[in-house]
Amino acid sequence: MTEYLIYFNQQWVGDHPEEWYGTRGPLAMAVVNEMKEAGVYVFAGGLVEETDTAFSADATSGTLTFTDGPYVETKEYLGGLTIVDVADEEAARMWAGKVAEACGWPQEVRRFKPQPRTD
Repeated sequence: MTEYLIYFNQQWVGDHPEEWYGTRGPLAMAVVNEMKEAGVYVFAGGLVEETDTAFSADATSGTLTFTDGPYVETKEYLGGLTIVDVADEEAARMWAGKVAEACGWPQEVRRFKPQPRTD
C-alpha cells in the first residue's frame, strides 16, 4: 500500500453562497465514510481559513525561532487535505475524483515517499 496526499489550496475553492457550502459538507463526509469502510482512510480535514492564526517554527539558523503568521507571504495557502493508503495510483485518482466531486473544487494529488524501515 502507498500513501497519497489529496489536497487543495484555499484559493481554488472560489466564491459561493453560504447555502452552497452547506450542501458540500454531507457529500464530503460521505466520501470520508466510504474511505473508512474501504480501509484506505488515514486522515482528512480542512484548515482554519484565517492565516493570522498560523505560526512558523524555523531552526535553519541553528536556533529555533517561532514567528507569528505563515512562513512566507503568499497569495495561496493550503485549505485542506486527505491522506489515503491505497494500492496504486489508479486508486488514488479514484479517491481524489470522489473528493473533488464532493467538495466542488479541484484537488491535487501527491505520493508520499516510502518510509524508511525503523526495525
